[in-house]
Amino acid sequence: MKHAAGTLTFITRFVILGLAAAFVIGLIWPGTGERLRQRFGLANPPSVTASLPPVHNEPVSYADAVAVAAPSVVNIYANKIVTEQAVQMYENPVLQQLFGGRPTTYQHREQTLGSGVIVSSRGQGYVLTNNHVIANAADIQVLLYDGRIAKATLVGADEESDLAVLKIDASNLPVIHLADQTQLRAGDVVLAIGNPLGIGQTVTMGIVSAIDRQLNSTSAEDFIQTDAAINLGNSGGALVNTEGELVGINTLLIGKAVGAEGIGFAIPVATAKKVLDQIIATGHVVRGWIGADYAFVPLPANSGLPAAARGAQVTVVYPGGPAAQAGILPHDILLRIGSDDILDPADLRRHEAALKPGTKVEVTGLRNGSPFRVEVTLVQRPPMSASATAGN
Repeated sequence: MKHAAGTLTFITRFVILGLAAAFVIGLIWPGTGERLRQRFGLANPPSVTASLPPVHNEPVSYADAVAVAAPSVVNIYANKIVTEQAVQMYENPVLQQLFGGRPTTYQHREQTLGSGVIVSSRGQGYVLTNNHVIANAADIQVLLYDGRIAKATLVGADEESDLAVLKIDASNLPVIHLADQTQLRAGDVVLAIGNPLGIGQTVTMGIVSAIDRQLNSTSAEDFIQTDAAINLGNSGGALVNTEGELVGINTLLIGKAVGAEGIGFAIPVATAKKVLDQIIATGHVVRGWIGADYAFVPLPANSGLPAAARGAQVTVVYPGGPAAQAGILPHDILLRIGSDDILDPADLRRHEAALKPGTKVEVTGLRNGSPFRVEVTLVQRPPMSASATAGN
């Protein structure tokens, strides 16, 4: 036992002495240990660093994007003459007591605040805004970014898309750059620029919450949903990306009155461009119409498929319309228009709206499970109110 304890003590002292010697050698000749390990083939293998995806740092400021877009955004002041019903009291006390007063009307001036975007300077400046900002206006004034005030004239308006085109006679107008709509994705950062509540040009930031939002079951238009703050007065203003390019025209919000917060909508730039070009060319917008209303294709609850299949089911066929003349019936499922597949009811509305009235197009589908095909000659889409009430 004593022999074992002596041996352990000797080994311990030897190890301590070796470590002390190595420490002293390392201080006097740095790198000696690494050279010895390499000489005897004991060098450490090169460290492997995990390959990480590149980090895309968001800009600290969006001031550059605002500087690009803001000069193209204008404030709009639309003066309207509003006629209201009133009761005029009789001056004679006896008549006043007997009859109270007689019905009459009176007029007063009302000013609507909104925003707009300079989108073209061909000859004169063209400004895009919302139809509801300038509807029934007797006089429209535009305040430019540089402080100039210009009188605007209405070129044309489209109630269905809620867009209007104004013309102003001014020089050196800053025209906004239009973005590529196909690049927009949910989650992209966007900036809303406009004149909220008349306090002056204001910028708010958010993201694209969703694209291709359908807000009206009978409309061909879709919207960009965003949580960028949009208030009264922002209507007609610009929704831009982080490069300062126009991606949409701000149009409406769902407010706290219905328990919503951060739900605003903008008209996509692609839609706005089509409306702009048509209004400048003809003064109005023309859309093709089949003469029917549609809904999603219903599926049995036990089918195991998504809630809606590809295509659109006909719900209403308007008497005397193109669909009725072609023999399309309620409950028919439409699968293809021309050379394009029909994805859903909104997709079919966009396809028919893009076709010119008078165009003949082949429509294929299923009727009671059997394939059918018909040729439909489109007509001009009537106002939404007319088509919506035609079946009543």
